[in-house]
Amino acid sequence: MKFTVPVITLLLVSLVGIAFQGCHGKVVQFIFGDSLSDVGNNKHLPRSLAQANLPYYGIDFGNGLPNGRFTNGRTVADIIGDNTGLPRPPAFLDPSLTVDVVLENGVNYASGGGGILNETGGYFIQRLSLWKQIELFRGTTEMIKKKLDKQAAEKFFQDAPFVVALGSNDFINNYLMPVYRDSWKYNDQTFVKYLMETLENQLQVLHNLGARKLMVFGLGPMGCIPLQRVLSLSGQCQERSNKLALSFNKAASKLLVKMEKKLPNANFKFGEAYDVVDDVIRNPNKYGFTNSDSPCCSFGRIRPALTCVPASTLCGDRTKYVFWDEYHPSDSANELIANVLIKKFGITGVNANAPAPAPDSAFAPAQESAISPSTDE
Repeated sequence: MKFTVPVITLLLVSLVGIAFQGCHGKVVQFIFGDSLSDVGNNKHLPRSLAQANLPYYGIDFGNGLPNGRFTNGRTVADIIGDNTGLPRPPAFLDPSLTVDVVLENGVNYASGGGGILNETGGYFIQRLSLWKQIELFRGTTEMIKKKLDKQAAEKFFQDAPFVVALGSNDFINNYLMPVYRDSWKYNDQTFVKYLMETLENQLQVLHNLGARKLMVFGLGPMGCIPLQRVLSLSGQCQERSNKLALSFNKAASKLLVKMEKKLPNANFKFGEAYDVVDDVIRNPNKYGFTNSDSPCCSFGRIRPALTCVPASTLCGDRTKYVFWDEYHPSDSANELIANVLIKKFGITGVNANAPAPAPDSAFAPAQESAISPSTDE
């Protein structure tokens, strides 16, 4: 249900610090993001309207049960991590999360509907903004420091790759919607500047908390997601949204260069794959797809269908669709994007030659209700 698009670029989760090392013999990752990288946090936000806890979400992942991922299978982060030997970090709100689990697997704080700005995605009622995710990470650092000595704890975080992948919700579910104050308070240029000022403060806090190897991922052509197309008069991509994505990417790239020079021992990078994602969408046949403008999971002819539900109709071949629902890419699209990014950025790891196989398909029955956490914004 989110809300963003091929930020798909999404998670090069392992561009940095991929070899096993550190105080516990392995490197883990910490992921901050939105629905493109959420692996179950919103499932534990009982009042959130941004949910992926009904069939057919997760139909091509493991046992086919909804697992909190806003797609039919894996995220880009899952695929890159699998190919580089990094463990999949569990959702922060997973009830089974312990300090030992964090030391072995890291943590994923990503939340569907979340954005760089606190006000983004307000109509989803409950979601974790980047500021909230950083607040939760601060608590994680305190737990680790109690478990390890100071030097070991510092090394643990300094060795870990950090991924920050948000931004499209700040446009699609904030600035581009007249119901939000930001839509009339700013123009295109001043809003991007506002985002960069906020993001700079957030990355500074993460550095203060120990992050040294950090990547921020840019936005994809968000004007080409099915939702944006169906809301246009022509059914084509909304080019204003795409231009905003490009403006965000240009500004964020400059910001990361500046911060890497300014902050001690910082290895801050910016990664984006706008051109790759744009080419997949505009030339799907070139990549083995037959459809790149409508969702595989839809509610018959009623569009836009804001989410995938048990009454939805699925496409005949899920591997041929670029988009799973109105907002999110399919497992096949995520796999293609992840493989392109791995090659483009030369990502390697301890298990690079033994990628995890794609999960078998399964019909997804109903999911149990989620527990209630104390993480209201």
